[in-house]
Order: sequence, then structure tokens, then C-alpha cells
Amino acid sequence: QVQLVESGGGLVQAGGSLRLSCAASGRTFGRNAEGWFRQTPGKEREFVAAIDWSGISIYSRDSMKGRFTISRDNAKNMVYLQMNSLKPEDTAVYYCAARVSVAVSTVSREYDYWGQGTQVTVSS
Repeated sequence: QVQLVESGGGLVQAGGSLRLSCAASGRTFGRNAEGWFRQTPGKEREFVAAIDWSGISIYSRDSMKGRFTISRDNAKNMVYLQMNSLKPEDTAVYYCAARVSVAVSTVSREYDYWGQGTQVTVSS
């Protein structure tokens, strides 16, 4: 079993930055893809970004690309999401997820393991 624990969420003013971290432990595997999703009440979980073992990353859409950066430290089993120029619409619970597969995916059901989530609130 793999455990994922997110940290780094909180309250920030619009235009500010946050860096989310995701620590993997347990039966961690090798060249798995990892991703970040977010969810607001009453809405489905939304893809944010994903990264493969080599560091190739994909992002949800242009509004996130350029503001959000996903990265990973394979030696430490850590994945990060740097979020800059935050907007009130970025307010959500952010989840870290991992796949057994090496391929990145934008589809939440294709992820095998999930963290408990960390709240990000952006005030206007």
C-alpha cells in the first residue's frame, strides 16, 4: 500500500503564492506518474497537473500553465505544486495522486492512490 500526505495549503491573498508538497511512503514504486487534482464543493475533481518519472509534465489548461509548476524529487519520494499569482477561483481542496503506471494521465479514475487533501483558500 502507498500513502500520500499533502501539506502546504492555507489562506493566501490573491496574487500570492503557495507551494504544496506530497510525501509518498509505504510500498512506494519506481517510475510511477503522479498528479495534482483539486475539488470544490458540489463539483467533480478537476485535473491540475501531472508529472512522469523523467520530469515531463502536463497541465490542465492555459490558465494554470504559467502560474502552476509541478515538480518531483524522486530520491525523496516527493511531489510539489508551486502555485503563483493565485486567484480566488483557485480556492479548493488540492489532492495528490499516484499511478502505478509510468504514463501521466488527466483522468482521476486512472490514479490508484490518493492523499487526504489540503485546503487552499485565496481571498480577494
